[in-house]
Amino acid sequence: MLTFYNEHHALQAASGETAPWDEQPDAVALTLAEFERRGLGRIVTPHGVPLVSLERVHTPRYLHFLRTAWSMWNALDAAHAGQPLLPVLWPARGAAGEPEPDDLFARLGLFASDSRTPITGGTWTAARLGADCAINAAHALRLGERASFALTRPAGQHARAEGYGGGCFLNNAALAAQHLLDDGLERVAILDIARHHGHGTQDIFYARGEVLFVSIHLDPRHAYPFYAGHAGEQGTGAGLGANMNLPLLPDCGSGPWFAALETACVKLAMFRPKALVVSLGGFAPGFGLQGGDYLRIGERIAHLGLPAAFVFEGGAGQGSGAVSILEGFETAA
Repeated sequence: MLTFYNEHHALQAASGETAPWDEQPDAVALTLAEFERRGLGRIVTPHGVPLVSLERVHTPRYLHFLRTAWSMWNALDAAHAGQPLLPVLWPARGAAGEPEPDDLFARLGLFASDSRTPITGGTWTAARLGADCAINAAHALRLGERASFALTRPAGQHARAEGYGGGCFLNNAALAAQHLLDDGLERVAILDIARHHGHGTQDIFYARGEVLFVSIHLDPRHAYPFYAGHAGEQGTGAGLGANMNLPLLPDCGSGPWFAALETACVKLAMFRPKALVVSLGGFAPGFGLQGGDYLRIGERIAHLGLPAAFVFEGGAGQGSGAVSILEGFETAA
């Protein structure tokens, strides 16, 4: 298994919390150490990808904002230069799509979904290199690899086409799936088994039929992102039926979780994708899964018979859980 490692994730972590609901700053280091201990594969540094690859998922004006927000902040307010940049106001509901304002804090509110995801000096570099990891991991499948792993921080599942939040700035899973489509695959599936619902990924593909998004996550009535991830969200337009949410109650245990996984796998098999992207991370605390459960998860995913790019979504309780899923996938071949 090729693992594309974002060695610059520390640039983001060094400046403060970036995913306050579910993150731990050393999640990548713990996972990397466990991956190396088990000898699961080769670790490589990703090749840089052109900005146009990011524009296949994110809007140009949003990407320009992410690249320039930190320098604008430091030039605007010398007294607070170097401090994390957070929004203080948001547009009224329904104002999305309006012209982008010139004021920095008005622009922050246009793109940010919460006030707990700061932009810092390392944000753009860390997020951009994380996107490189994900796209390289997807491309590895097209070069004949059975599986690949993008080990990166910050996570990406909560980032929308034109917005950030939940500790996420660029949507790595969506970028991986889009690259597979652009490289000639007709259908791609995303299986999101991170603790919290990947509402950014859902939003990006919600009206598209060539990408199936299936998510197993904590019920949003009890957990972030609260406003998305309900079972009734099934897609719209060309994407109707290409979105499946399987929300579970906290501490549900392995029985309900594996029942949801089986439902997800049946849906995936019926869609007949040519490749799979797996959003991976944030299992504990949350579902109440135990050590051996993670190997079973990887084994079941492997039985789908699809080349798979695993994308790390961070989260607490990482290290052994995520790597056990990868090991289960590898040994089931």
